[in-house]
Amino acid sequence: MHVPDGFIDLPVSAATGAVAAAAVAVSLRGARRELDERTAPLAGLVAAFIFAVQMLNFPVAAGTSGHLLGGALAAILVGPYTGVLCVSVVLLMQGILFADGGLTALGVNITDMAVVTTAVAYVLFRALVTVLPRTRRSVTVASFAAALVSVPAAALAFTGLYAIGGTSDVPLGKTLTAMVGVHLLIGIGEAAITALTVGAVIAVRPDLVYGARGLTAPLKLRVGGELVDAAPTAAEVPSPRSSRTVWAAGLVTALVLAGFVSFYASADPDGLEKVAADQGIDRKTEEHHTADSPLADYGVSDVSDARISGGLAGVIGVGATIAVGSGVFWAVRRRRTAAGAASVPPETA
Repeated sequence: MHVPDGFIDLPVSAATGAVAAAAVAVSLRGARRELDERTAPLAGLVAAFIFAVQMLNFPVAAGTSGHLLGGALAAILVGPYTGVLCVSVVLLMQGILFADGGLTALGVNITDMAVVTTAVAYVLFRALVTVLPRTRRSVTVASFAAALVSVPAAALAFTGLYAIGGTSDVPLGKTLTAMVGVHLLIGIGEAAITALTVGAVIAVRPDLVYGARGLTAPLKLRVGGELVDAAPTAAEVPSPRSSRTVWAAGLVTALVLAGFVSFYASADPDGLEKVAADQGIDRKTEEHHTADSPLADYGVSDVSDARISGGLAGVIGVGATIAVGSGVFWAVRRRRTAAGAASVPPETA
């Protein structure tokens, strides 16, 4: 659902740019509370994984494909504020390096694909885990439902923005029906990917899933007539080595998906591209400002073999995303640590 330049006029693009900047600023502050010793190392990996899976367009209808948006997945794994930052980093990398999503439309894309999807998904997810039994299966079910709803919500948000600042005169009723309809189908794929990923992480390290924290109550012991929390056993305390194993497995998976599996992705236009062509939204599409980038359209220039070119571009994208994302989250985590140290009063003699 990457909106190119020319779909939305400049005033609305500028307004959504301000909204996106404000959302990112709020998320930077909120992420300080979310990024601890567990989520901080995972956050950059989540951004890279979303980048990789977004390269895997899957067919959803005749002549139409879809891909992961990632807001629900990021919010559940590392928290809603950090999730907004994860998807924003992905969109920034795609726009600058791969000419995917317009630069003047970056605010539109962040507002729609990062803010709307993350907010809608996490609110629904928290509501569901509150009423469902406190089990790992419930977290997976809630993840599926939250991701499913987040995609048509983003389609609805785009249609609203187009109604305000669209550059072509199109029948908005038909556009809304087409956008929500096709993205509801894409949402099923998003839900499946999100639930499978969250379920896989929960199976090995439930403590790494932000949305699953507090899932099980600590064991209680009666001491002196009072109930107290029992100390965790050695088996219940995850080792740093197991965290590194999960991180390494996630990185290898992202590299394989982007570097190899992406070659077999559907070549059909995605939901927005298909609706835009059918409804005439794309009449005033502008050429991307970085169309001559050596990585434009997810291929390496001067590499003639399509498989190698696409695979190299995917690997470079994963590496760039995890580097930039990890740098951002390291800086936010460092500021949290510095703020915490500053709040501790000095010892008095």
